[in-house]
Amino acid sequence: MLPLLQRIEQGIDAVTRPVVFLAMAALIGVITLQIISRVFFSAVGWTEEVARFLLVWITFLAATLAYRRRRHIAVTFVVDALPPRIRQASRLLATLVVVAFMISLIVIGYRYMQIQSFQKSASLRLSMTWVYAVMPFCAALMAWTSLVDLVSLVHSGRYATVNDPDSDAHDP
Repeated sequence: MLPLLQRIEQGIDAVTRPVVFLAMAALIGVITLQIISRVFFSAVGWTEEVARFLLVWITFLAATLAYRRRRHIAVTFVVDALPPRIRQASRLLATLVVVAFMISLIVIGYRYMQIQSFQKSASLRLSMTWVYAVMPFCAALMAWTSLVDLVSLVHSGRYATVNDPDSDAHDP
């Protein structure tokens, strides 16, 4: 079961990476257009809004990529100093707490999305539901990663491996 879960996680990662890359390229293009239009012409009104929305989505999506690679800041010296069985139990507990937090973030994000569904963005007249959808969506991706880690911890005693050639993340 674990290899299947890891393949699904790798598939999600394989989609998320190019989406973040394309969103970054779009952000650079929109900001460049904004600068050029302000300097040489009259400002294009929608560029600021698109740049803001892209930045929000990039931030959350990139956070999921960083979370999967264990690139977020972690202070592990206390856990690393524990005896192996207690270390394993503390990692399981921490992963369960993360899963619970992500599930609550999914629920809260979905509710907030619903509350803001009537609101439209100023320039694009885009439903703000699409902007706020990033929170429950990315929380679900991080919850999935945590669940795969949880299964891996129970099965092998280690976090799921990250098959990323440019990653130096490791499991001590």
